[in-house]
Amino acid sequence: MLIIPAVDIRGGRTVRLIRGEVTAEVVYQGDPVAWAARWIGQGAPWLHVVDLDGALAGHPVHLDLLRRVCALGVPVQAGGGFRTMADVHAALAAGAARVILGTGALALAPRLGRFADRVAVSLDVREGMIALRGWTEQTAVAAVEVAARLRDDGIRRFIYTDITRDGALNGPNAEALRGFVAGAGVPVIAAGGITVEDDLAELAVIGVEGVVVGRALYEGRLDLAAAIHRWSRVPC
Repeated sequence: MLIIPAVDIRGGRTVRLIRGEVTAEVVYQGDPVAWAARWIGQGAPWLHVVDLDGALAGHPVHLDLLRRVCALGVPVQAGGGFRTMADVHAALAAGAARVILGTGALALAPRLGRFADRVAVSLDVREGMIALRGWTEQTAVAAVEVAARLRDDGIRRFIYTDITRDGALNGPNAEALRGFVAGAGVPVIAAGGITVEDDLAELAVIGVEGVVVGRALYEGRLDLAAAIHRWSRVPC
């Protein structure tokens, strides 16, 4: 199971949003590239880099910072405002190993072709239902339904973010995630609420491919190197 540190960027700073609310952000001292280098130094096998400004604007904003993080030499999955094939090409050109698309991928998925292996779709979920446009628009569409449609169109990996848990340090919603993983049919990376080792143990049993961890790392509640040592040998 992969332990993937998150590096979220807003206004050029390293931040974490609490439950997806842009008015409830925690800012961490140090620029995003320095934080990325720190996590790499502790053994991070991947980095999860999100351009929050891009997510809200609908197009990538911080490609320069993405390029600098990718130059550090560890695979990066990059998200935030990537909604067109041109955006996908721009992220890959910046060095991203994987591009994270939102639910706009419903229209884009059939056109991905040879890029399908380098794309993951992030499903931002509140109470099992999809949220759109940088988490600002709530729908009544179930995440499992969207996943089924995308899988049929060739999407091969999902990132499941529980917005009600994201950045809140209150543990993952394992029951909801278990149901999603069971129906996804492709690898799933989990995000949202992961705080302590017991959370990792719970998600390992569910069978996720990896977990994205943010605030718990930045605030010292979870030891990245120890978590990687323990869980990287656990099959997903």
